[in-house]
Amino acid sequence: MTASPAEPRAGAPVLFVTNHVPPDRAGAFAALHARTPLLLALFGGRSHHATAGLDDPGVPHVRVSQRAVHALAASGRFAAVVCGTAGRVALPAAYLGAQRSRTPFVLWSALWGDLTTPAHRAARPLLRHIHRHAAVVVGYGPHVTAYAQRLGAHTTAVAPQAVDNAFWSQPIERRPHPFTALFVGRDVPEKGLDVLRRAWRTAGLEAARLEVVTGVGAQQVRNSYAQADVVVIPSIATRHFLEPWGLVANEAMNQRVPIIATDAVGAAAGGLVRDGRNGLVVPAGDADALATALRTLHGDPELRARMGEQGARDVAAYTHAAWADAFAKALSGATSGSLDC
Repeated sequence: MTASPAEPRAGAPVLFVTNHVPPDRAGAFAALHARTPLLLALFGGRSHHATAGLDDPGVPHVRVSQRAVHALAASGRFAAVVCGTAGRVALPAAYLGAQRSRTPFVLWSALWGDLTTPAHRAARPLLRHIHRHAAVVVGYGPHVTAYAQRLGAHTTAVAPQAVDNAFWSQPIERRPHPFTALFVGRDVPEKGLDVLRRAWRTAGLEAARLEVVTGVGAQQVRNSYAQADVVVIPSIATRHFLEPWGLVANEAMNQRVPIIATDAVGAAAGGLVRDGRNGLVVPAGDADALATALRTLHGDPELRARMGEQGARDVAAYTHAAWADAFAKALSGATSGSLDC
């Protein structure tokens, strides 16, 4: 059936439900709040981000349990309810609360493929329902919105993943060094570090080094990019994880470093990392293909420089302002249209 949304609430904020606000997303939320008032509902819990969530995200916020999200969304105080895909309870709580108050519901999705754990399989019918009945599904990139459309979403929008380009592009003096391939991230199976180590041994690069950076501050990471010749994002798909994006790509491109990414990386599937243009894309889990890509960039400094410069030009469009503009436009459409339920 179709139900009309409640009357627009003049000046009402948008309820934005998510688990954490990591430092690389604070600027995006601040930019969106400048366009439309927000109240963040932060429920904590597990996070796939390498950095912890901020204590103060810089915009109005409350800390809630996942179950308490339902009452907030059902209160009728908000112009729209937005919820991401993190958390097992928060998403259905936000969706059902929005339905109860006839408030437009917006799904902020990171998903671009089926996950196959028993919990994900059990949740798939509900996930399809939410995709089909959300006023709009906002995705990290076109790879996400294409998946949303396969699940039945009738209206989708892309809000491009972004970092603080001004911070990550600050010039850093490059010191003389041997060819350096850099991995930045958590040492967990889905990040593919074991595959990279196998590829590195296979590549047999002389006078070269593989640097692994994990659990350090942003300035140290930025300095590591500046001393790297290539950044490798070797993520693989697992039953419970498919790399939604990989902001490491944005960060490194700002330092004019070419990328080697697998096809299980959202930044590659979503169009930022482009094979032969600003990096190389290889099949996930294929250590031999990754070794070949490493040898290619190791042996061609001019290609590395050309790809690095192109990457800096490409990532310049991926800004917090661009994310906020796209999200604000999606919210405007959601609050002015009808809500299927």
